[in-house]
Amino acid sequence: MAEFIAQFGGIGLAFLGAALAVGLCCVGSAKGTGMVGEAATGVLSENPEHFSKCLILQVLPGTQGLYGLVIWFFALFTMGAFSGGIVDLSVTQGLTICVSCIPMAIGGWLSAIYQGRVAASAINVVAKKPDDWAKGIILCGIVEFYAILSLLASVLLLMNAL
Repeated sequence: MAEFIAQFGGIGLAFLGAALAVGLCCVGSAKGTGMVGEAATGVLSENPEHFSKCLILQVLPGTQGLYGLVIWFFALFTMGAFSGGIVDLSVTQGLTICVSCIPMAIGGWLSAIYQGRVAASAINVVAKKPDDWAKGIILCGIVEFYAILSLLASVLLLMNAL
């Protein structure tokens, strides 16, 4: 195992963390927005005038993918990718960057899926009581709070990584 890590060095570990952050967040967002889209199609087939409400609910689980992309940029910035060249990182430094990306990777992935479940359930509110659809947004916002905490944790860790 030590030989494998030494072969790729710190830069490989840092890229792994950045890739996990953006990849898992985007997978979670795709799953979450997909669930909401599936729920919305039933409502829209009978009440197409609710399209804008359904669309807003569908977009909410997609924010985690954007948060993962932000962490990806922060990680690449920390590695020096935007300042003329990637710096040679020790295994410890690369592992530090990798671990700094984990809160967003896991928090974004799971919160996007669970926010999608909440938003898909909120589509039922749109179908039955369209004037109360904003309550669904509030419920989705509670899940979003934990994605934001994951983003904050990764940003603060990356700011102090090297």
